[in-house]
Amino acid sequence: MNVTTPVERQIQLAHGGGGQLSADLVRDVILPALGKGQDPECLLDSAVLARPAGRIAFTTDSYVVRPLEFPGGDIGKLAVCGTVNDLAVSGARPVALSMALVIREGFELELLERLLRSAGQTARQCGLEIATGDTKVVDRSACDGLIVNTAGLGYLSPLARLGPKRIAEGDRIILSGPLGEHALAVMAGRSNLSLSVELKSDCAPLWAPCRDLIERLGAGLKFMRDPTRGGLAATLVELARSSRRDLEIDESLIPVNPSALSAAEILGLDLLTIANEGKLIAVVEAGRADEAVRVLRSHDICRQAAVIGTVGLSVEGDAVVEMVTEVGGRRMVQMPYGEELPRIC
Repeated sequence: MNVTTPVERQIQLAHGGGGQLSADLVRDVILPALGKGQDPECLLDSAVLARPAGRIAFTTDSYVVRPLEFPGGDIGKLAVCGTVNDLAVSGARPVALSMALVIREGFELELLERLLRSAGQTARQCGLEIATGDTKVVDRSACDGLIVNTAGLGYLSPLARLGPKRIAEGDRIILSGPLGEHALAVMAGRSNLSLSVELKSDCAPLWAPCRDLIERLGAGLKFMRDPTRGGLAATLVELARSSRRDLEIDESLIPVNPSALSAAEILGLDLLTIANEGKLIAVVEAGRADEAVRVLRSHDICRQAAVIGTVGLSVEGDAVVEMVTEVGGRRMVQMPYGEELPRIC
């Protein structure tokens, strides 16, 4: 794209019109930033993928985070990691993503290139391809920057047998690391909060630790989930309800990042309900819990993995999640009523 003026370094409505500017945007900005080069196959109406021999997993998500760049990540990295992780905790090896962009008129091309390079780099790190996509440009009143939608395809491991109905009394609940780092980093970046602690998002792909858990534990691995919106509290309450089993966690065993804890206390927030983008919850057989922790800790992003609780008895009515507090009391863990920190993913 021959760029000579500041205006031409911004997205124009004509970039979404399907003409030469649209072609230039895709050819000269989007494809190179995603590492796709000039392959004409990239411009077909659909990607062609090899048919898997077994089952496939398919997921989709949309990302509207603000700010678009935050400590430890950006919307490009987040869009890839979020979709990869939804596949990974389902027991599926991520293979390909689609990426659709809704871009506001006037958006800076330099920023767009930077965000897409981040997405492409993250995808390559995960060993998958951003195989297809779409671009729409809207006027300034219709969007406040950039919206990204991704869909992901993965091949399910034949060793994975995951689901809430498989968990049983005595199974152990494992958390892969400290809570709340993503949402607090985004909030600090959005509001320019001057905190005395440094916060970085935990945004990271989880397929490698999930793969190793599946391969090492097999049927001993009962359930996995990434505690995103609603945090650990929402994830565990949903698990209790779907499994119809009471759950108990121990506050003293939950890994804590002192910086995140300090920021949460300053802001009056509960770490249990704050969103994460690079953590996973696993439920495993009691006798395999130590092995599962060792597997997770072999990965840098899971160095602080720990057993934090136990699965209890099945119940006829509403199952509950109870936390033993650090002072020895007991507290009911509730489903968050609403999103305390909007637009964190």
